[in-house]
Amino acid sequence: MSREDRPFIVALSILGGAYVVLILAMVLANAQYVTRKGLVGFGTPEIQFAIWFSLLTSSISALVSTVIAVPLGYLMSRTEFRGKRLLDAVLDIPIVLPPLVIGLSLLILFQSWPGRMFQKHVLEVTFERPSVVLAQFAVACAFAVRAMKITFDQMTPRSEQVAMTLGCTWQQAFVRVVLPEARRGILAAFAIAWARSFGEFGPVLVFSGATRMKTEVLSTTVFLELSVGRIEAAAAVSLFMVVIAMGVLLVLRFLGPAEAVGRTVRP
Repeated sequence: MSREDRPFIVALSILGGAYVVLILAMVLANAQYVTRKGLVGFGTPEIQFAIWFSLLTSSISALVSTVIAVPLGYLMSRTEFRGKRLLDAVLDIPIVLPPLVIGLSLLILFQSWPGRMFQKHVLEVTFERPSVVLAQFAVACAFAVRAMKITFDQMTPRSEQVAMTLGCTWQQAFVRVVLPEARRGILAAFAIAWARSFGEFGPVLVFSGATRMKTEVLSTTVFLELSVGRIEAAAAVSLFMVVIAMGVLLVLRFLGPAEAVGRTVRP
């Protein structure tokens, strides 16, 4: 870097560093607000339930999201068909919509005639535990699909084409060649979906409610603790979620692909 370029780099660093400082300041402020009284709250049955229930629902949601995202991302990457751009835009709806709108849409869907029939004859969903997984999945799957599409876009189709010239069907080439090559991207998509599910709040609150020992997850725990004035407990839970999120993000950086992580992990 030449001497003439230094002022330019310094100016960019100051502008970008201001946002980094803001993020770190928020985390440190949260940490300083955590007291022993707040940490004791982790021993309550309600918060312990919320922790394990959050881990369970996030894992289920991420698994289902990945199962859907792999074939959908592959089709969006490798095939051309009429209406592809429209479908691509539809897949981005859960990403750009306000979370509360997604929760409200799910609530209205299951209050419609098909939704009521499903709940009557198949499974109760609204304000029940399955609704938490569905609310998380509705948002997280869109991020997983984006991650998988970018993964397949970065993979050259030559390997699967060679496999098909050697006698493999398209299905066999997909299973034997494509999936092994995409394993890091699949793991990244799972981690992205898990992280998004773990922090989901709006859709869960509207569609599932925040019933303690039933549909409460950690994001709604923060809301409930704040609503009753236990700010120390809310800060402790928030800091715990920050630590978990940081762990997942570090895992993503090692899994890659880096472009998929950078483009899909956003609020």
